[in-house]
Amino acid sequence: MTDDPPPNPALLPAGLRDLLPPDAATEAAAVEALMEVFAAHGYDRIRPPLLEFEDSLLAGSGAAVADQTFRLMDPDSQRMMGLRADTTPQVVRIATTRLGHVPRPLRLSYAGQCLRVRGSQIAPDRQVPQAGIELIGSDAPASDAEIVLVGAEALAAAGLARMSFDLTLPTLTPALLDHAGIEGAARAGLARALDRKDTAAVARHGGALAPMLTELLLAAGPADRALAALAAAPLPGPARDLADRLAATVAAIRARAPTLRLTIDPVEFRGFRYHTGVSVTVYAPGRHEELGRGGRYLCGDEPATGLTLYPDAVLRAAPARAPRPRLFVPLGADADVAARFRRLGYATVAGLDPAAGSADEARRLGCTHLLRHGEAVPLPPQD
Repeated sequence: MTDDPPPNPALLPAGLRDLLPPDAATEAAAVEALMEVFAAHGYDRIRPPLLEFEDSLLAGSGAAVADQTFRLMDPDSQRMMGLRADTTPQVVRIATTRLGHVPRPLRLSYAGQCLRVRGSQIAPDRQVPQAGIELIGSDAPASDAEIVLVGAEALAAAGLARMSFDLTLPTLTPALLDHAGIEGAARAGLARALDRKDTAAVARHGGALAPMLTELLLAAGPADRALAALAAAPLPGPARDLADRLAATVAAIRARAPTLRLTIDPVEFRGFRYHTGVSVTVYAPGRHEELGRGGRYLCGDEPATGLTLYPDAVLRAAPARAPRPRLFVPLGADADVAARFRRLGYATVAGLDPAAGSADEARRLGCTHLLRHGEAVPLPPQD
């Protein structure tokens, strides 16, 4: 009988990973770039806790992420707690309780980590950084447009030159199915066919709705084509209101950003189950990974909309940033000189040994420059 070898101390649970230099600093800088844009548009930053009591965390919109929420017992109160899987439900709690007296519309921003029970095949990470905005108390199309426009500006500040906002109406398909009285297995089959973009299955399960649903399914793509299909479709009252609201939102976006790439998928209904109106998913052209997601929802009994960006995905889509130059400062060098180079954007690495002031030592510590006679001398690459 042999003893099993001890587990590798670097081994982490599936979906969790360490973020090492320089990636951790790069992500932090990207988050702050996003947050600076949010703040410049009047979004006040809040910081919810990682853990909350389960009954408050999963109330209201939080129920939509209940199956992705880690739970544990609080040893102090003996009550069950949840570790947030999404920040928006916490914003709802704060807005409806502690900030319930603040004039509306209320603009809030946040940044932090979320933990989910499962990742997906496309996005296997279970610890997900988020940075987002929530606009609470306005039901105007301009508020739907604002989260898209502010999101686009923030992504540009984080280094993303090209992006696409895919607008959807998650409640349109359910409204059509309700109006047509499609229930049970037929409803499930039709929903599955629409999700898979399977026109043949839509024809089999759609009944009298099949021709219109097929037209809307095939209209997915550039905003003008999809809006034209929605305008021509014989939509019942509630569905027509949704389509008109989407058209008004697109008009409001284009009034301020006419070149921003907008696509529409009229019958797409994925997303968080708490979305109630115009919703959005952000992509970089040529990439399938989501950069962010948001949309309209109810904050208690108030209308609200928001957008959550995923900084790690944003950085994977953006061009690589040039690393900060590192300047090796030998022990005993003038501190004011070193401070001057930090103001110029250098990271200064202080020598701690009088004998360690050579170019070799600077290279060993990953420096790109050596402070010599008050100047930053570039280090030639090693052969």
